[in-house]
Amino acid sequence: MAVGQPSGRTALVIGAGIVGVCSALYLQREGLRVTLVDRAGPGTGATEGNAGNLGVASCVPASLPGMLPKVPRLLLDPEEPLSVPWTKLAAMTPWFLRFALAGRRQRVEEIADARYSLLSKLFEAYDPLLSQSGAETLIRRDGLLQIFEDAKYLAGSKYVIDLRRRHGIRIQEMSGDDAREMEPALGPGVVGAVFLPDVAVTVNPLRLAQVLAEDLVRRGGTLLSETVKGFEFATEGPPRVVTDGATHAPDLIVLAAGTWSKPLAAQLGCRLPLAAERGYNLMFPDPGIQLRMCINSRDRHVAVTPMEHGLRCSSIAEFTDPDAPLNPAHTDVIERKAKALFPTLNTEGATRWVGPRPSLPDSKPVIGPAPGHPNVLFAFGHDHIGIAVAAITGKLIGELAAGRPPSVDLMPFRPDRF
Repeated sequence: MAVGQPSGRTALVIGAGIVGVCSALYLQREGLRVTLVDRAGPGTGATEGNAGNLGVASCVPASLPGMLPKVPRLLLDPEEPLSVPWTKLAAMTPWFLRFALAGRRQRVEEIADARYSLLSKLFEAYDPLLSQSGAETLIRRDGLLQIFEDAKYLAGSKYVIDLRRRHGIRIQEMSGDDAREMEPALGPGVVGAVFLPDVAVTVNPLRLAQVLAEDLVRRGGTLLSETVKGFEFATEGPPRVVTDGATHAPDLIVLAAGTWSKPLAAQLGCRLPLAAERGYNLMFPDPGIQLRMCINSRDRHVAVTPMEHGLRCSSIAEFTDPDAPLNPAHTDVIERKAKALFPTLNTEGATRWVGPRPSLPDSKPVIGPAPGHPNVLFAFGHDHIGIAVAAITGKLIGELAAGRPPSVDLMPFRPDRF
């Protein structure tokens, strides 16, 4: 079947974050009649608060060799980026044990290979969607500057730098003076930096998801504001999707609901160690400084992104209930760190945001058919790289729906690997 030729088949995508939107668009390109359903609007979950980075440099997983002994200090120091309420620590222990095992050197290499297999096709998959929707101006390709204020952190990054280079990622190491010449707003404490020229950024993650969703509707897709409650099962055929407004009977279901995919996958008999890793950010609408590119502080664990509506400073990995209230102590920490990095930063009028990233302990998403349900495809668990690999995930979902061999080996992402 040619791409775009109507097939008569219907698909329902659960979740209108950037992964769900891109999956819906690629299913539409395969000729399916697509309905996209979400309890809120496109991009209003984790996508909205994303730091916006798009680059193959994100092949490095979260768990690295030697990280486990650092966890107690990370948990006890309120200035550190890891936060787990004591009431949740026992329940999260199995997850962190899996996370620690994923940090063994051989596993890190395997996970980096798998993540790279997705990230290396980032622009190849995004470009057709950006072109057909007119969203090209929402992507800038200016690179990313990772800065260091302590020489020990710079020395300790050698393994990560080498891991990236082994994957063909271009890296330029530079002095603190060179970094300040590139970004004059940086303070005097920066002693070294690493420039990654091939990292791009979206200047507004929420608007990117919205523009792509508008294109889906313009081309005949349906967008529904409903809350998915679960599934009805029949002796034959795919499950029906039950929402607070209707019962839907599509030929194909795609589960791309981020953190909220976990209970729905469990209804399908697939129990996955998916955690709500909540990220926080501050948006400074009138920062008083101009940055050319994204800045990532290795010492302070803060990502700073210039966007069309201000300067975004992101940090924190808080493992708790996805809908728990925002903890203002975390955003206070981010503000202090941002001011230390950029002494002239204007923080007036800042807005605070928190949202859950869907994170699996091996830093890889699940992509592929649900075990026992060939007409249900999983596409969730993308942790920090959801916006970067949304389009290639969507392309893979489209290929699976069309019965074609996927353009990326999906074995590392299979849902039954745990």
